[in-house]
Amino acid sequence: MTTQLRVLDPAEWDAWYAAIVAAFGGIPDAAEEVELWRELIVADRSLGVWDGSACVAATSTFPFRISVPGGAVVPAAGVTGVGVLPTHRRRGLLTAMMRRQLDDVRERGESLAVLTASEPAIYGRFGYGIATMALSAEIDTARVRVQLPPGADEVRLRYAKVEESLARCEELYARLVPRRPGMLARVPGWDRFGVIDPESYREGGSPLQCVLAERDGELVGYARYRVAVESEPAGAKGTVRLKDLEAEDPAVAATLWRYLFEIDLTSTLKVRTRPVDDPFQHLVSDVRRCGIRLRDSLHVRLVEVGPALEARTYAAPVDVVLEVEDAFCPWNAGRWRLTGDTKGATCVRTEDPAELALSVRELGAAYLGGCTLASLAGAGRVRELRPGALAEASTAFGSELAPWLPHGF
Repeated sequence: MTTQLRVLDPAEWDAWYAAIVAAFGGIPDAAEEVELWRELIVADRSLGVWDGSACVAATSTFPFRISVPGGAVVPAAGVTGVGVLPTHRRRGLLTAMMRRQLDDVRERGESLAVLTASEPAIYGRFGYGIATMALSAEIDTARVRVQLPPGADEVRLRYAKVEESLARCEELYARLVPRRPGMLARVPGWDRFGVIDPESYREGGSPLQCVLAERDGELVGYARYRVAVESEPAGAKGTVRLKDLEAEDPAVAATLWRYLFEIDLTSTLKVRTRPVDDPFQHLVSDVRRCGIRLRDSLHVRLVEVGPALEARTYAAPVDVVLEVEDAFCPWNAGRWRLTGDTKGATCVRTEDPAELALSVRELGAAYLGGCTLASLAGAGRVRELRPGALAEASTAFGSELAPWLPHGF
């Protein structure tokens, strides 16, 4: 059987998209979701494998910009829709797509590729490392209370229509992106991703609702959520499902959290995809009743080691020679001298002796500052070749705030 890997022809979009749906279980998407993806997916960034007239494997990348330590927002290819039909597994199609995709990303001058993985075990062999984790929680709001910090009495909450408040919320979100690594600067069209609301998204809850936090008439925070109202003989026991929460400062964040905790007819707040250092954990009266869990979120791949490491700053002075292994993108392999601090960095080829040895996968995991090189060394995945080099580099790669991906793609 002969297959052909090629860039997507827009006329074949429906067949290409149907292959992705089939590879992910065959559950049809809502019509408004399909139309959103039709708008956002770029044909010449999309690849398909065709067996005759049938698309049997597919993937694409979005032209994202992502925040990195130091506050810069840099280009990154957002890998999405990676799927191979069960009929065509174990034929090297996934590897062929990943090979072509990374070559294309490099040709476009994007030094980073990022993805979220339905199966995390797949992507390490292509050089992706787990760079961010996401926190989820199921909070017993009947027993847990939120303590407000000073300044909360200056914040006013106002119920708003989701669509009508979208532009103001996006302006606030854009201001917050440089503050925390891992956040996506939403390019045109992606504002719709925050408010799309098909029935299949609601899990038995209400349509999406929005509350705005304002101070002196200025928008300083917002939360979007759904409410599922349930009852039992003893009374109501509904659930609030938080979708998004953004806040300008601690007083605003605490005010929004308390609002969510105290919505009438509810006793549970379900939270997904929050930063691992989300301050609500320090506001609650009983963290044990918050049911906190972690899972992998953003996977990062350095497509061009030198430009990628130069794009961010470093929490402490660092001058270290890295011996990088990268069998899948061999142009990255070899020794690189990284010199940097809080003001900037350079990363160039060198013949000097290596001081740390690691693969590009470990560089991806540590890149946003959420996973330390020291912890990777503890797993045997980073080797120290000069005494002291590990501590120096591990500290320098750190981030004041945990990196966070606010939403998938």
